[in-house]
Amino acid sequence: MDTSAELSAVEARRQIGARELTSSALLEACITRIEQRNPLVNAVITTNFNEARRQAKIADTAVRAGEALPPLHGLPVLIKDLSRTKGLRTTFGSRCFETHVPGHDDIIVERLRAAGAIVLGKTNTPEFGAGANTSNLVFGATGNPYNVTFTSGGSSGGSAAGLASNMAPLASGSDLGGSLRIPASFCGIVGMRPSPGIVASRSHVSGFSHLWTDGPMARSVDDLMLMLTAISGFDPRDPLCSPNLDIGHADLHAIEDLAHSRIGFSTDLGVAEVDSEIAALFKARQPVISKHFNTAVALDIDLADAAETFRVLRAESLYAAYGELAENQPDMIGQNVRNNILEAKSLTLADTARADAAHTQIYRRFQAIFDEVDYLICPATSVSPFPLADNHPEAINDKPLKEYYAWYAITWALSLTGSPIVTLPCGLDYQGMPFGIQIVGPRHSDAKLLRFARSLETALTQDGFGRVSPNWSAPNAINAKI
Repeated sequence: MDTSAELSAVEARRQIGARELTSSALLEACITRIEQRNPLVNAVITTNFNEARRQAKIADTAVRAGEALPPLHGLPVLIKDLSRTKGLRTTFGSRCFETHVPGHDDIIVERLRAAGAIVLGKTNTPEFGAGANTSNLVFGATGNPYNVTFTSGGSSGGSAAGLASNMAPLASGSDLGGSLRIPASFCGIVGMRPSPGIVASRSHVSGFSHLWTDGPMARSVDDLMLMLTAISGFDPRDPLCSPNLDIGHADLHAIEDLAHSRIGFSTDLGVAEVDSEIAALFKARQPVISKHFNTAVALDIDLADAAETFRVLRAESLYAAYGELAENQPDMIGQNVRNNILEAKSLTLADTARADAAHTQIYRRFQAIFDEVDYLICPATSVSPFPLADNHPEAINDKPLKEYYAWYAITWALSLTGSPIVTLPCGLDYQGMPFGIQIVGPRHSDAKLLRFARSLETALTQDGFGRVSPNWSAPNAINAKI
């Protein structure tokens, strides 16, 4: 069996440039993985095989001709179905767009193509990204490669499951309240929510909002770095973008010395209800993590005011993007989106004014913690992956949860802080499912944070708490049906 689909993006790109591997061979290996494993996990919902094969042949010709090769030359990439792809169906997970074929690429896709990547297909997402369990009324649910009866998380669950299943070396994601970080954690891969403005967007309706951001997903930090350099960069149509934020000019190859780092730990950020088993696991992992640093301390963080702030700003953002559509086609819209639209319509100008003011205070208060520590580490999720049939956990530690998004406060509270965040695998949890941590840095410290995450990834792997690949011979991965 051709194992090139298991190669890292960095190694695959090296082999392509060295003429040890053709883009066509790598592509066929990834297509084989999709054909074998996608019926089990339902990660890829639209394929682009014929066009991808044509592009791979062009990439191979360029190598043979000795042409200068771009950084992602010949690498297959999966695109989350919230991003428009020219000539390739883009549904946003909604019945309203079930047959929609865009006439242009979103900028993240445009930049991936310009960097030499080959679009292999689109990955599943909940409708308009509203939800952290990847399921919709068009394509159904995406299972977890470690146990396909469990959720892959969301809303970038299709991308995360595809990566964990070796369907492609790179995939795109996006994040409002944890949509990139939760599936990265649940599926045992690496994901990054960059500082807003690092990855430009021309499609976000609320362009001045710091909540939405696109980001890279991969199986290692090195691969994440490779992808981020391709998709980052200034675009004047993004109001949060700046020429000074170009990650492509940062020194990502320098070594970040863990021994000089000051680390803060928080289990719940003062706002999240965290399952007792997850809290105990995070506490048990702290000594393993801490031994690598100069200092490591528990931080008393109180983001309790983030709950009301996020409730209002989330509803405002989703209404701005989809409110008119939901009102015109209410029977075509799923429950998660409808709930947010109804919530937005109940808000007043006074509510949004208070939320905006609170958001500013949360940002300023949180950034001040980096006067004490260099990075914050906390769990990436409050619960272990749960059954696919459950839209969300109804309770944590026997405490009922009010809103469907209440269970992932550990991620959406951090969305309000403006900080870059890397989700890193940290072994397995009490169910034998992937467990991930969030590493949070000061705003616009993206390059330094990535170097730190790479050093910690190496240390955790050496300690036996790194990424664990799915066991595709296990009964729960092969025989279970979605």
